[in-house]
Amino acid sequence: MRVAAALLLTLVLAATAHADDKIDPDTGLKIAPNWELVAAQCGGCHSHKLVTSQRGDREYWLGLIRWMQRTQNLWEIPPEIENPLLEYLATNYNETDWGRRPPLPANLMPAGREK
Repeated sequence: MRVAAALLLTLVLAATAHADDKIDPDTGLKIAPNWELVAAQCGGCHSHKLVTSQRGDREYWLGLIRWMQRTQNLWEIPPEIENPLLEYLATNYNETDWGRRPPLPANLMPAGREK
């Protein structure tokens, strides 16, 4: 019985861990410093859901921006905009707050997809 109670408490705490996060109803972004900057910059090209479905540290987000600049015609973002943008993303959508399973190991990938 104690194990079941402990499990239930753990599940409740996990479900409410981010209950204090305020979410903008129009974009789905967490309302925190610089969220409006992210809404304007990222929402100019794609759905905000694409942002909220990703997780990563500052390096991950910077790499994603550079990839979009290289391959998707994303404009050059001045450092005074890019730095707060990266800070918001790395703080609010970081790799420790991930809800998906980790990638499959290479030995479990279909033949020809081992990367």
